[in-house]
Amino acid sequence: MSTVSRSAAVRTARKPRPSGGRRGERRMAALLLSPTLLVLALVVGYPVLAGLRESLYARGNGLDADGFVVQGDKFVGLDNYTSIFHGDRADAFWNAFTNTTFFTVTTVALETVIGVGMALIMHQAFRGRAVVRASILVPWAIPTAISGLLWRWIFQADGAANAVLGHQVLWTADGFAAKIAVVIAEVWKTSPFIGLLVLAGLQMVPREVHEAAKVDGASALQRFGYVTLPLIKPALLVAVLFRMLDVLRMFDLPAVLVGVNQKSVETLTMLAWFEATNLRYGSAAAYATILFGYIALIAYLFVKLLGADIIGEARRSAKGAKR
Repeated sequence: MSTVSRSAAVRTARKPRPSGGRRGERRMAALLLSPTLLVLALVVGYPVLAGLRESLYARGNGLDADGFVVQGDKFVGLDNYTSIFHGDRADAFWNAFTNTTFFTVTTVALETVIGVGMALIMHQAFRGRAVVRASILVPWAIPTAISGLLWRWIFQADGAANAVLGHQVLWTADGFAAKIAVVIAEVWKTSPFIGLLVLAGLQMVPREVHEAAKVDGASALQRFGYVTLPLIKPALLVAVLFRMLDVLRMFDLPAVLVGVNQKSVETLTMLAWFEATNLRYGSAAAYATILFGYIALIAYLFVKLLGADIIGEARRSAKGAKR
């Protein structure tokens, strides 16, 4: 046997082959995950496919070729989508799309800053810390409808907000002030959510790291920017992602605080609800499908561009430990 063939045989013999035990573990893992995958297929997959199918149909009365009234669903293809983007409902769609994006950007940015500040306060050791933590989490525990009614009372013409400002502002009317009212109410309610997740990340940071940075002469701001923030990045990114996905489907707070069919606070979810209440299920499903695609795109870009792939990081860390 030549030297080349002998070395090839040695390399072939050295290649790791999947053992029967490893294949058994994979089959067991697939078996254990199958109930979860089945539930996800029924709870998530089927409604998405059913909504996509419904968006291709229109329900109502019509006339056939002989002039008789025909009731039921009629396949219209992409007509529901074209009417949303370029038809008689285009203005309402682009207004709702702009409002949804505005609420998402402004509220999540403010909630992130305020939530991180809350987490830093709750993480400090001082007398009465338990009371402070409980009081900070109270707004998040209040139901959204109750929170909307509370802020509606505050933003009345003779309410507390105008009394503090000393100026008459129509907060709940159809205008830019209504947007600001929704942003204030949303930030007040959900900032503790980000604070709670960031607090969990802060408690996982070893104190030795901060002490070492302090010994090296790092200031408090430098320790936060170069030590604390990178270590709590996974928890912070997950919190921001959850809040973005939640605000993109906002409905109840502006509906209770300002009202439905108000152009200044109308969102994509409101449009879908309005079409469904008027029995235009095909158009409502088209709005819901567009919103689903928008949310999926934002989530994908957030995970890939900002590094919120926590599961991927855990897998890479596990592989590095094995090596």
